[in-house]
Amino acid sequence: MPNRKRREFLHYAGAAMTACALPRWASAEETWSSGTELPSFKLPEGAIDCHMHIYDDRFPVAPGTTLRPPNATVEQYRLVQKRLGVRRNVVVTPSTYGTDNRCTLDALKRFGTNARGVAVVDSAVSDDELRNLHSGGIRAIRFNLSYPGATTLDMLAPLAARISAFGWHIELVVQGARLPELERHLVALPCPLVIDHIAHVPQPGGLSSDAFRTAARLVEKGRTWITLSGPYVDSRVGAPAYDDIAPVARALIGMAPERMLWGTDWPHPTEKSSKPDDAHLLDLFASWIGRPDWQQLVFVSNPSKLYGFS
Repeated sequence: MPNRKRREFLHYAGAAMTACALPRWASAEETWSSGTELPSFKLPEGAIDCHMHIYDDRFPVAPGTTLRPPNATVEQYRLVQKRLGVRRNVVVTPSTYGTDNRCTLDALKRFGTNARGVAVVDSAVSDDELRNLHSGGIRAIRFNLSYPGATTLDMLAPLAARISAFGWHIELVVQGARLPELERHLVALPCPLVIDHIAHVPQPGGLSSDAFRTAARLVEKGRTWITLSGPYVDSRVGAPAYDDIAPVARALIGMAPERMLWGTDWPHPTEKSSKPDDAHLLDLFASWIGRPDWQQLVFVSNPSKLYGFS
């Protein structure tokens, strides 16, 4: 075989072998996740990803929204599930859709009994609409006070009173620096509270910040849960170890492992230039949790109880 043809043959043969050898989740373009390796940590049976989003341009974005990622579909997320070894998940309506929960409800229908959802509603929502959301798999409502949009602070108490009858909870995403001013409102809620992304405790500051002290008080009162997700959002140090976030996460875990949750935050909508490695993040969270009995709580028992998984 002439040298040129031999080189071409080896090139295409090598490409074909690579395509066969790599799992389909190896393409970050397909999964919105970097890396190709499986996690070192094996999730316990029944683990639940408590915070992820679906984006689908079949559904219109809300006017005035600023976070508008490309499509991140049910099929793409299933590849990430396969890579991580997780079969159950909680779909959270992102700010992109305002109070239109059709994208989330469509995803819940396609995921089936292995999924629950978090909706966004405002004060105009009717009791019939809340009942329909519950039938569709919704188990909480989200207040996103970080991005201007559908929900405002004055809606918090009235809506919390209404959803408590369904056994739902409030999921809050807000800058950690605002937690002290919100504390009195959050303590008074008649339903459980979940604070996303490690309570958004700001850096630098971390353990010495008023935000952390407020989060700690809320956790210690017994009705506040924390989602271990998105360490990149508030880290100044960054990947791979997020060394500034680690002490905050470990401290919160140590206070109440029975009220910690875990979420991928897939497709990582705030990370526009490059996506994190979901397998590495899982390994990192597992190392912060540490004890096997606490890992069972965080990954399985806690979310099963909160979101009503059997």
